[in-house]
Amino acid sequence: MIDFKINETSKEIIPALLHKINYKTKPIGSLGILEKLAVQIGRIQNTLSPELKSPAILVFAGDHGIADEGVSICPQEITYQMVFNFLNGGAGINVFTKQHDIDIKVIDCGVKYDFEPHPGLINAKINYGTKNFLLEPAMTKDECLNAIAKGAEIVREIHRNGCNIIGFGEMGIANTSSASIILSLLCDIPIEKCIGPGAGLDDKGVSLKKEILKKAVNKHSIDKSPFSVLQTFGGFEINMMTGAMLQAAERGMILMIDGFITSSAYLAASKICPAILDYGIFCHKSKEPGHILMAEHLKAEPILDLELRLGEGTGAAIAYPIIKSAVVFINEMASFESAKVTYSY
Repeated sequence: MIDFKINETSKEIIPALLHKINYKTKPIGSLGILEKLAVQIGRIQNTLSPELKSPAILVFAGDHGIADEGVSICPQEITYQMVFNFLNGGAGINVFTKQHDIDIKVIDCGVKYDFEPHPGLINAKINYGTKNFLLEPAMTKDECLNAIAKGAEIVREIHRNGCNIIGFGEMGIANTSSASIILSLLCDIPIEKCIGPGAGLDDKGVSLKKEILKKAVNKHSIDKSPFSVLQTFGGFEINMMTGAMLQAAERGMILMIDGFITSSAYLAASKICPAILDYGIFCHKSKEPGHILMAEHLKAEPILDLELRLGEGTGAAIAYPIIKSAVVFINEMASFESAKVTYSY
């Protein structure tokens, strides 16, 4: 296992950050969550003048063997078809990253397809999809370690290019099944409470999904360590995101956490290195019920509640300008002293 060394963010700087924020020309606390974000980012960067550099969103794609059991209404071919859509600039994530001038990279972590080289695609394929975890572990120990290591390697390169704020998205038919089990096992929540409609299952489909995932959990006797859970039930895209997040936090980057699948990787990463929780911003609250449970477990306060459940990193891209606003106000808003305004709040 890679040994990540993530430092807790600075507590010593909090009083100075609060003083700077509280003496802006506004009532104390009147910018709400923006003020909390400004403090968090200031702590991450250990500065009273934080900045955002070269924002990027990585979209990790991989297929899942559990899709063979009918846990998704979508055919597995949609995974590779959507990767083409990402590369052609036609997906939701492309629209929003373009709108907010965010760089986007797509990573083939384990799609059941061979892609031609493309400037927007990073080939980090571990295998052609995971195994069906109803029958056997999703991957081998070496595959799990390799996925985590490749995620870390990708982020090191992104960081070398000047990025200090990074978002995470994903694509993989049936990956809500993996996320549901990760939530259940790592948070000790009954599996039935962790399962939702995913891409749009009806009540009958959700009932079947619950039955299959419960059987899968009961089949495997594992120690519930994050690594064992990721190896047995994870996806190549989820595990690679976990390594990417851990590396990003080790490098002092701001992490923009998207929806249910992305949060399952963040949850696993937090069980490996709890200090990562200082670096993550929960960008939105998904309609998937498991995502609400994850946010509660991690004591996260999502920025947005827009009933999103698309994935791809779209919630992170949409939340980015709000995060940017937190940095802009702490740096550019006048203080009472500089504006020569009598302090009366």
